[in-house]
Amino acid sequence: MMKMNLPANIILSRNDGIGDMVLMLPMAGIIKANFPEIKIAVLGKKYTKALVDACIHVDEFIDEEDFFLQEILIGGLKPQAIIHVCTNKKVAQRAKALQIPMRIGTSSRIYHWLTCTKLVSLRRKTSALHEAQLNIQLLAPLGINKIYSITELQTFFGLQNLEPLQQQYQQLLKKNKFNIVIHPKSQGSSREWPIEHFTALINMLDEEKYNIILSGVEKEKPFVQEIIDGLNKPVINLAGILPLGQFITFLKHCDGIVANATGPLHVGAALGIHAFGIYPPIKPIHPGRWTPLGPKVQVFVLDKNCNDCKNNKNFCACVNAIKPIEIKIALDKAAAQKQIISSV
Repeated sequence: MMKMNLPANIILSRNDGIGDMVLMLPMAGIIKANFPEIKIAVLGKKYTKALVDACIHVDEFIDEEDFFLQEILIGGLKPQAIIHVCTNKKVAQRAKALQIPMRIGTSSRIYHWLTCTKLVSLRRKTSALHEAQLNIQLLAPLGINKIYSITELQTFFGLQNLEPLQQQYQQLLKKNKFNIVIHPKSQGSSREWPIEHFTALINMLDEEKYNIILSGVEKEKPFVQEIIDGLNKPVINLAGILPLGQFITFLKHCDGIVANATGPLHVGAALGIHAFGIYPPIKPIHPGRWTPLGPKVQVFVLDKNCNDCKNNKNFCACVNAIKPIEIKIALDKAAAQKQIISSV
């Protein structure tokens, strides 16, 4: 596309989860790198706003509810383009009703044929590319056709506009220890490591070396408490306490996070801390598609191609087979590295 025909602004629509939003943010960074004059707005669910606000590449956040109920302006102008990164029929229909001139979607959705002006051939479930790489393919109508490597995409997150960390949370961090966040639940977004495995892992960790913080949303507090009840050492319990903006900043100040394949894991990886992820070997939710992107990522998954538990979200034998000692060994290596760096 000729530069003179570029839109003055563009909406990136991703009205689903935090992990999905994290993996979309490099799109904004790449658009800005190629066309810094384009204003970028992100359309999402209200609870993801703090994450989007932390990205220096995004100019505005559009609440999904507002998108359906009122006129939308980006930098004082009506929207000129929208990319349906998350396929949603109602959003696509609303974008057409708003008469947004350029509406980009995938050709695999029939309703996009009726609501979009530009179609991109994209079949996520059968592709060998990472989710973040697949997102970038939707930029083709803007003239961006490069397939970025995983390593390249890590440089485009732009999570630099973080909230100042409140003093009450700052004082929970220990400079002389490895500050590790354990996030045991996923709100049903992934196959989950058993609660007893998280309990066993924490009980293995040397409390002289680790500052252990448990996290989760409000409804996950009973599960976190179940872990705490089985521990032989004190931990910090932040489940249901930290709002997302403060959680992101708190993670940035920590050394690592252990979690299932869920949003906080992706946030930690994008922030550059150690991200230890627990995954099933099930396509299309395996690490090849959804591994966290960051310089300090380590994924734990059985070396097999398995679909035995594909239709059972409550149990995964392959995830259960990952032993706490495996993650403990990886944590000890990371903690030792911090100790060496701190002593220099």
